[in-house]
Amino acid sequence: MNKSELHTFHIPVLGLGYSIDTPVKVARFGISSVISIMDDHLIEKMREYHCRKEGEVYHHIGAGDPDHRARRITAYLDLVHVIVQRQMKHLRQLPFTAGNDLVKYFQLLPASSPIKKLYCEMDALDETPEKLALQQQLRLKIMPGSIDVNIMSKIDRTNVDGQGNPLPAEFSDALAAFRGYAKSTINSSVVFSAGYNPRLYNYAEQFPDFFPDENGFLKKKITLKVSDFRSALVQGKIFAKKGLWISEFRIESGLNCGGHAFPTDGLLLGPILEEFKNKKSEFNAELLTMCQAAHAEKGIPSFKMPPEIKITVQGGIGTANENDFLLEHYVLDGTGWGSPFLLVPEATNVDEATLGQLVTAKKEDYYVSYASPLGIAFNNFRKSSAEQQRHDRIEKGRPGSPCYKKFLSSDSEFTQNPVCTASREYQNLKIKQLKEANLPADLFEQEFDRVTEKDCLCEGLGASALIKDGIPLSHQLSAVTICPGPNLAYFSGKFSLSEMVSHIYGRINLLNSLYRPNMFINELNLYMDYFKKRLETDSASNPKQVKQLQAFKKNLMDGIEYYNEMVSYLRKESNQYIAMMKEELEKAAQILANQNLSLMPGNVTVPA
Repeated sequence: MNKSELHTFHIPVLGLGYSIDTPVKVARFGISSVISIMDDHLIEKMREYHCRKEGEVYHHIGAGDPDHRARRITAYLDLVHVIVQRQMKHLRQLPFTAGNDLVKYFQLLPASSPIKKLYCEMDALDETPEKLALQQQLRLKIMPGSIDVNIMSKIDRTNVDGQGNPLPAEFSDALAAFRGYAKSTINSSVVFSAGYNPRLYNYAEQFPDFFPDENGFLKKKITLKVSDFRSALVQGKIFAKKGLWISEFRIESGLNCGGHAFPTDGLLLGPILEEFKNKKSEFNAELLTMCQAAHAEKGIPSFKMPPEIKITVQGGIGTANENDFLLEHYVLDGTGWGSPFLLVPEATNVDEATLGQLVTAKKEDYYVSYASPLGIAFNNFRKSSAEQQRHDRIEKGRPGSPCYKKFLSSDSEFTQNPVCTASREYQNLKIKQLKEANLPADLFEQEFDRVTEKDCLCEGLGASALIKDGIPLSHQLSAVTICPGPNLAYFSGKFSLSEMVSHIYGRINLLNSLYRPNMFINELNLYMDYFKKRLETDSASNPKQVKQLQAFKKNLMDGIEYYNEMVSYLRKESNQYIAMMKEELEKAAQILANQNLSLMPGNVTVPA
């Protein structure tokens, strides 16, 4: 059975801890989800928790043990696999009784699923041999959702031994995490995100499960999260030349997403999807030719049949009509729904206090910050306990966080060994430097805020999972960081898994009463705000920045023109909806036309 017969959406990675055991919660219903394997300390705690819960023997893997990071990840993923397989065995043995998980499995499926249609056919029958035969047929057809994992490619700290000597490259954070996944028993996909990492991509060649076996089957697959077609093509070729096939390109909106934001040069999601749609066939053929040539050169089996490349999209999807339009108009293989599942306790790990804050949040509570030590825009939540803690520390004259895990330690401005810019050590040194510079008061305050805006993500993004499950906190650090996308502003409530899935498939509507523009308009507005901020902060004396903003503005204008033509294809929307969307596009075009590069600081003769 093909997975396309199941659900048309997946649950993307959500922070470090919010989806860390989501497969245990939803895979038995055929729903695929993604685990972050960045924080092996959190993973070890979750492994102990689930071993105790499932009656499995737990053997601790200590931080001082050889290759502990990879071994912890392998052990946890193997455990999750065992739990899900056990759940599936139990599911297949259940009677077709209303309210149990077997019936729920089929009820959750979209109406378009052939299996759902077969279930409805069976359910309408009287108790006959034919009904019993269909029930047995249905039991054989159920399969779990995929247990996928995520590695942020650029988070790749070189680790040291007990004497402070650098360990070999394969013990770096990203490579060790990859090895942990590669050695696990699960057959799924690793999702590479957050940029290009040559040594990680080269390392993938060392593991045979990522190459076709004698039957042309890939035991483990690679998914690339990308922001545009060019990025997909460049990275796809890099892998194909090594004989590694990219099974899925997961397109994410640059700004209308949760977590870290990676804005494009003004390229909007609609035109990006259009390019994938128009070039997919030639794209597939080119990568396949390269991949087969690499297999021949390596003397290994190649594919018996041309493998598929899935194209999926995520970021800001909020209605069933949007979901269907993306799948149908752009001929996509699936969609990702992330932030809304933070409101689903059955699927994700959000502690009760934070969940209550999300349920009552206003639109302005979601904002783009630079809290991430990576120096990348980060979608943040004003009401989180981590934000409150950060302000409290500043007021007490102790800005910054204690730094225990050091995953984001990359700055060596003041120290020989890299430190994290969110750490108390770094911020104290940086603030001291600012004070010694005798800056004007307003400039000092601006720079002080820029330094102290950085916050600890290693602890904050995992704390909620520990609190929810009653697991002892790391170093008693209970402040929760949460990074929903701005789309969550249109959902207010705590929902069941059935309710959220039914919303995705159009069976019910969970949106609150707040006016919500089309997802493409929401993203356009985010890019308009981003462009305006760039105009205020970039310098006219920097030719590169001027050229970038000129291209940025043109791409936005081209995107607006594209949407003006595309709205006629929104056949499921009302005339009023389409008219409103056209008005919003016209307004955006007028605003953009008035945002001239002459507004840039230091301008003399910069053209509009």
